[in-house]
Formats: sequence, structure tokens, C-alpha cells
Amino acid sequence: MDSIVRDENIKEEYEESLRPLRIKDYIGQADVKNNIDVFIKAAKIRDESLDHVLLYGPPGLGKTTLAHIIANEMGTNIKTITGPSIEKTGDLAAVLSSLEPGDVLFIDEIHRLPSFVEEILYPAMEDFTLDILVGGEGSSKTVRISLPPFTLVGATTRAGDLTAPLRDRFGIIAKLKYYTDEELFEIVKRTSKVLKIDIDDEAAYELAKRSRGTPRIANRLFKRVSDFAIVEDNAYIDIEVTKNALDRLKVDKVGLDETDHQLLAAIIKKFNGGPVGIESIASVIGEEPSTIEDVYEPYLLQKGFLKRTPRGRVVTDLGYKQVGLKYQNSLFDLDNFEDE
Repeated sequence: MDSIVRDENIKEEYEESLRPLRIKDYIGQADVKNNIDVFIKAAKIRDESLDHVLLYGPPGLGKTTLAHIIANEMGTNIKTITGPSIEKTGDLAAVLSSLEPGDVLFIDEIHRLPSFVEEILYPAMEDFTLDILVGGEGSSKTVRISLPPFTLVGATTRAGDLTAPLRDRFGIIAKLKYYTDEELFEIVKRTSKVLKIDIDDEAAYELAKRSRGTPRIANRLFKRVSDFAIVEDNAYIDIEVTKNALDRLKVDKVGLDETDHQLLAAIIKKFNGGPVGIESIASVIGEEPSTIEDVYEPYLLQKGFLKRTPRGRVVTDLGYKQVGLKYQNSLFDLDNFEDE
């Protein structure tokens, strides 16, 4: 189980890192952050563990960070596992039975838990009990083990894939949204301070605008842009270095990368702008359908470059302009379609 579980004893002292451990240092997601802060304070006043928490939204928006913040603010330890890593009921039973009172169990990609594993979570979440089948064939029996009160924090990019019985057992459900350019600017400046690499405000804002609303991407691009600054012997990151680096990385002015452009262009050139199914798009650009749905599509939809209809994906007028192609009315009119 050591390869599955990562124990992280969170210290009270705040350590400067790219992943803040205090809720006051968490940038963005104001509504979610403020509500969780209230729930944590109330749980501490009652001297209870926090209700189970479900965090959902596109990748890279801070679900894992929030799980660690919850553990830190509650003054407890956190154990981290992923849905796909739990292949047997015994794997999850071993994790649950190792929890201490008040611990946070963080399950990333919780929608990928096998159904037969998920079922043993139900009594654990509701009653803090664990039902284990013992004995050989013909003489087996169920033994109920008491668990200490704990908080399950589940994270998923696909809330719709969760079963209703599992979803209903979460007392706190929060959706994380894409960040504004101003919030990402603050994150870039904080990363600059933590890594001790100076960046001017104009460059920081340019990087924020091209980070597709996602802190993880902002931090990744910051590191890549800083590489260019170091190699070019710049004392700090300025706007010229930033624009040059991002252009060479093929990240356009609104954060679309090469794959985004390939996806939009493929729908336009191969399928007359759509509608077209996700499987067909995936086969043309060489990506998995799930990758398109989880990583690329949400931002394209949010920016208005793509539209989902009951008959498939359709590129909008804005999408045509973004890839430098002239919009042509096809047999299909976007106004005749409703979103899925």
C-alpha cells in the first residue's frame, strides 16, 4: 500500500511553496474559498470532523490544493490516493483502517473508482464503519469495524460520471471555475516571489492572459518563460522575453495551444465546421476522446470557440476567426441547435 498511499504530515508553520497551505493565501475561487472557511470554522467550534467534500471542475484549478488546505486548517493529516489506483476492496479497506481521528482522505479522480470498491465507501462515509468479508468459501461472514471520524475529499473533472448514491453522501459540493486574468496575474506574481525570479507587471499580465484561466498552466508557463530569460541572460522576465517565449511555445494570445488549433481546424476542414462527434474528432487529431473532453473542450466552450449540440460539436464564428479561417454558413445553422 505504500505505493498507493502518500502520508503527508502537514506542519502548522506556513511554508512558502507554489501550493499554499493556508486558506487566506489561496488566490481566486472566492465563493468556494469563503464557504469552506465557514464550514471549517464551524466544524472546529463543534469539535467535529468536517463534512465530506466534493470538488469538481476542469483540471488544474486547485482541487488538490484545497484538499491540503482543508487538512492544514483542520490541523490533521492527509492521505492521498487516486481512483484508478484502488483495484480491490482490500486496497481501500487498508487505507480507511489506517486513518486517525479527524484525518482527511483525498481521493483524486474519484469518478474512476470501481463500483464494487465504491460500495464499501457508503457505510464508511455515513456511519464511519467498514464491512469486511472474512472466511473461506461457504463459511464467509461479514465483520463490521468501527472507523474514527474522518473527512473524505473527492476531486473529479467529471461530476456527471459520479453515481447518485456516492454524490449524495457529500455534505459539501463545490464547483471550481476558470480564473480571471487578474487572479492569474496575482498567482504569477506570487510564483515569481516564491521562485525568486523577477517578472515585471506587463509580462506577468501577458502570461496570465495566455494561461487559459488555469493556475497550473500559469505556473508551468512561468517556468518555461523563465528558462528563456535565463538562457538569454536576462536579469528578469520582461514583456519581450515573455512574448517571444510564448510564441515559440505556440501559445496564442488567448491561451490556445497547437492542439486547440488542430482541433478547431480539423472540425472546420474535415467536417465543414460540424456538427461532428467526439470520436471522429479524436481519430483525426490523434487524441483520446476523454482527453479532449477533460482538457481541451471545456476552455474552448467557455471562450465561445466551440459549441456542443445534440448532434455533435460545432465551431462558432469566433472559432473560425481564432484559427484564421473565414466563416462559411454550412448546411447547419448554429441558431437551430441548443446546447447539450
